[in-house]
Amino acid sequence: MTKPLANRIALITGASRGIGYATALALAEAGAHIVAVARTVGGLEELDDAVRAAGSTATLVPLDLKDYPAIDRLGAAIRQRYGKLDILVGNAGILGTLSPLDHVQAKDWDDVMAVNVTANWRIISACINLLKASDAGRAVFITTAPTGTAYWGPYAVSKAALDMLVRTFAAETVTTNVKVNLISPGQVRTRLLTAAMPSLDMTHITKPDIVARAIVELCLPGVTETGKVYDLQSGQFRTFQLPA
Repeated sequence: MTKPLANRIALITGASRGIGYATALALAEAGAHIVAVARTVGGLEELDDAVRAAGSTATLVPLDLKDYPAIDRLGAAIRQRYGKLDILVGNAGILGTLSPLDHVQAKDWDDVMAVNVTANWRIISACINLLKASDAGRAVFITTAPTGTAYWGPYAVSKAALDMLVRTFAAETVTTNVKVNLISPGQVRTRLLTAAMPSLDMTHITKPDIVARAIVELCLPGVTETGKVYDLQSGQFRTFQLPA
């Protein structure tokens, strides 16, 4: 039986653990060739073994997303090797410091913005024409519900900026074969959540593989929605909403 993503090329950032790892594996199980980007070589090698066991293949890209020229080179390498990109999953993100705004160090602020916002802009810039070269380019990014919760400043601001970045990306590709969406998974059993809420009982928290399956659905060629947020908890799309 033909797999739904057979012969498709999928790039996933933050692929060495958590949602990124689970998504890369789920896309591989659906037939895609995986271009896995992460800093952790050991995690990428474990993913490679899992992808091969699932009957697919992977290209491992050890890369720090703050190395912007390396992102540009990655886009050029994908063009040279495949001539297109069918799926882009912008998953990588960092938490940063949880503290009052006036206690946040400049380097910590810059690091969060660099990874959560600027790196995604560079990836979009490097891959947009590759996605357009696909017969059904799909891009999915991870978001959170907008809040103004105390002490979450750098992370919350970066996610609000990412939402606007993706909204703009969707608007600029609305007349093409590229579909661009966000997924809001809610709380997920990841290292980031554990770092943010170390006392949280994880028993009933959503597992990464549940999020991964939803992301795969957003990456299928038959998807017609674009410029939307898929809310995992309700199982429905909603339009972008900016904080009042």
